[in-house]
Amino acid sequence: MTALTFISAAMFLMIVGLAVALLALARQVGILFERVSPMGALVNDSGPEVGTASPKFNLESRTGGMVPIGPRPQRATLVFFLSPTCPVCKKLLPAVHSIRAAESSWLDVVFASDGGSAEQHDRFIESAKLEQYPYVVSTELGLAYRVARLPYAVLLDEHGVVRAKGLVNSREQFDSLFNAFDMKTPSIQSYLDGLDAQPAH
Repeated sequence: MTALTFISAAMFLMIVGLAVALLALARQVGILFERVSPMGALVNDSGPEVGTASPKFNLESRTGGMVPIGPRPQRATLVFFLSPTCPVCKKLLPAVHSIRAAESSWLDVVFASDGGSAEQHDRFIESAKLEQYPYVVSTELGLAYRVARLPYAVLLDEHGVVRAKGLVNSREQFDSLFNAFDMKTPSIQSYLDGLDAQPAH
C-alpha cells in the first residue's frame, strides 16, 4: 500500500511538472510570436503628417506627360521613392508591379526620385521596364516629404490627403500601408498600440 501511494504521488508530481512546463513553453511561444510578428512600414515623424493634405505638385515625367501629386478624382496615388543605385528599391519592383495590377481600378502608381542625372534615370527606366509608369525626378518633392532613406512610399487618397507613409523594405511593409489605408489608421503600429492600450474585459 505504501508503494502504491508512493507511485501515485510520483505520478501526480510528474503531471504537475509537465503542466508547468507546458505553460512555460506556451508563454515563450507567445513572446517569440510577438517578437517576430510582421512589422508595418517604418513611419517617421518628418514630412506631411498622416491625415493632412499633401503638398501639390505638377511634375514632368521622364516617360512623358505631366504628373499631378495631390487630389485626383476617384483615384488614390502611391508615390514610390527610389533610386537607380538602390538595390532594395530594385528588389521591390515586382511587388510594385503586382500592387499596380491588383489595384488598378482605384490606384495610380508614381515612381519618384530626387537626384541623379537624366541619363541615369532614363537608363534605369529602360533596364527596369518602367516605361508604362509616371516617373518624376524632383528635389522639391523629396524635400517636401522629408525623404531621408529609400525605398520610401506615400499613399494618398483621392483628395490628396496622406493616408499612410513609411520606409518599406518588403512586400509585407508595402501591404501594411494599404491595411492602414483601409482601417483609417495612421499605421499598423499605431493600430496595434491602440489594441494593447485597451483594458482587458
